[in-house]
Amino acid sequence: MYWLGGGSGGGKSTVARRLAERFGLRVYATDDVMGDHAARSSRAEAPYLAAFAAMSMDERWVERSPEVMLETFHWFRGEAFGLIVEDLRALPADSRVVVEGFRLLPRLVAPLLADPSRAVWLLPTPAFRAAAFEGRGSAGDISSRTGDPERAERNLRERDRLFTDRLAEETRRLGLRSVVVDPGVAEDTLVERVARGFGL
Repeated sequence: MYWLGGGSGGGKSTVARRLAERFGLRVYATDDVMGDHAARSSRAEAPYLAAFAAMSMDERWVERSPEVMLETFHWFRGEAFGLIVEDLRALPADSRVVVEGFRLLPRLVAPLLADPSRAVWLLPTPAFRAAAFEGRGSAGDISSRTGDPERAERNLRERDRLFTDRLAEETRRLGLRSVVVDPGVAEDTLVERVARGFGL
């Protein structure tokens, strides 16, 4: 397994796809299984997910501070991470897989690593994240469904900045590899840095 985590809008999916194409890896995208994992989680197993599901869009993104959003977001709490591990263990034993997504919290991945070089976290700067979301419209898709899109957008961007800062602190504390991603980093350069980090 090669683990590629990081902040939202940091290029994880793009890098994982390119590494898979280049080195013959299989991609397991944790974003793609969020719906399945939510359905497989009980309220007792994932209380923050249950609370989030019961909220309106304004309750989720407008009425709470970015700090509260960070502390109570179920995936940032590591809920259903065990289902990721369960899915990976169900793959053929000879699979070579790059696992990618923001759900890969360093403190949860670290105990699974036989070799710390098999994990890298991408830490996008606010400028890089803003450019990424403007290009694909992801954050706008959320904020436009609230009663105050401008405030929702600000809250989301600040929450994601706080999350990236937390990842930076956690990778540093655990001695895990991270790569800062800013607008000056070309995609090819980023792919090469991650490939070298993985020892590919």
